[in-house]
Amino acid sequence: MAITPEEVRETLDMVSRQNLDLRTITMGVSLFGCADEDMARMCTKIYDRITTTAERLVPVASELEREYGIPIANRRVSVTPVAQIAAACPDRDLSPIARAMNRAAETLGIDFMGGFSALVQKGMGATDRRLIDSIPTALASTERVCSSVNVASLRAGINMDAVLLMAQKMLECAELTQDIDCYGAAKLVVFSNMVEDSPFMAGAVHGGGEADAVINVGVSGPGVMAAALGELPPDADLTEVAERIKQTAFKITRAGELMCREAARRLGAERGIVDLSLAPTPAAGDSVAKILEIIGVGECGGPGTTCALALLNDAVKKGGVMASSIVGGLSGAFIPVSEDAGMIRAAQDGALSLEKLEAMTCVCSVGLDMIAIPGDTSVETIAGIIADEMAIGVINAKTTAVRLIPAIGKREGDVLEFGGLFGSAPVMPVNRFAGDVLAHRGGRFPAPLNSLKN
Repeated sequence: MAITPEEVRETLDMVSRQNLDLRTITMGVSLFGCADEDMARMCTKIYDRITTTAERLVPVASELEREYGIPIANRRVSVTPVAQIAAACPDRDLSPIARAMNRAAETLGIDFMGGFSALVQKGMGATDRRLIDSIPTALASTERVCSSVNVASLRAGINMDAVLLMAQKMLECAELTQDIDCYGAAKLVVFSNMVEDSPFMAGAVHGGGEADAVINVGVSGPGVMAAALGELPPDADLTEVAERIKQTAFKITRAGELMCREAARRLGAERGIVDLSLAPTPAAGDSVAKILEIIGVGECGGPGTTCALALLNDAVKKGGVMASSIVGGLSGAFIPVSEDAGMIRAAQDGALSLEKLEAMTCVCSVGLDMIAIPGDTSVETIAGIIADEMAIGVINAKTTAVRLIPAIGKREGDVLEFGGLFGSAPVMPVNRFAGDVLAHRGGRFPAPLNSLKN
């Protein structure tokens, strides 16, 4: 599909007046050739592989920014899930691999690196356990490395042993980074139906079915969407609202399509996917919550929020999928509390609760994202929250995730300050009636009937 001069003009207008940016260019890098029984040699191979393959990622992203006038907020790298290459090494502590990844990120000048990860939806091998046990130390000792663990899928059901284990690791990550507002937990996400081509952190990995090096792009554009919907008259019906969302999503996605093509060509990598997700930032006017309020909800979290979000998410996909030849990743609307100024306000006003956020995840991308909870929340309660969200993903055959930040030493109403794209997270109240039985039953939640598709 050719990019027309009119599309270029509209894109520049969206950049200058409506906060359009490309949220990320992420290079996926295969580490399958880096396995080694010696930890030091494996770390050297991983560092060399990443820095050689992604050597020109940052310079090329800067070139594209200058030439096309579209800001690129993040340059990132995702790698093969580390548990899949670490089996050759007998070391119990795998955090040196994370530190090698972090050194590579610093050398390249990239913002984040994802892939200190494991897929344990059906069972945990010895290497998976070693990796999961290493996550708290790995994230506490690195600035740019992110971790993800897939504990559930449509075909496998939910690994409840892994759910409890990940609840414990979330608490440990927060405890080890208490001096920096529990930041370690902000780099850890637990997934159901994790995709293997997402450009977004903290859950980006480079899947086993991918080429050696792939470019994936994540678009953004909540500010553009809000501006477009703000032009509609108050009496516009929801059919008109949906149509405007589709039209705007098409324009936003075309910018991502152009940048993905060019980045892949210049880097000599495979062209991957364009992720259609509306990813907010703490900046004023760049909020998914604001879009929902423009659609007509009094304040995000109030009655009607789930309906408005469902309309937004569906129309974004309908418009975006026509603008790119290869759509993938997560593709929808993100609702990270700390990264969205409107969500932060709604949580502080009491309009937005954890239960309402869970309901919203039934109709949008990802799940419970960047939510601070009181530091004394029990591990059983955290496991219950994870299990609820995994069940939504498994039963509805969609990707869901949980990124909770236990705010050690803080209570409801306190605020964690991260800065940058991570923003600030008000500590939200949590239902304390999880009990002590469900989380410790263990075993597997069997795959649902709708998994039998053959």
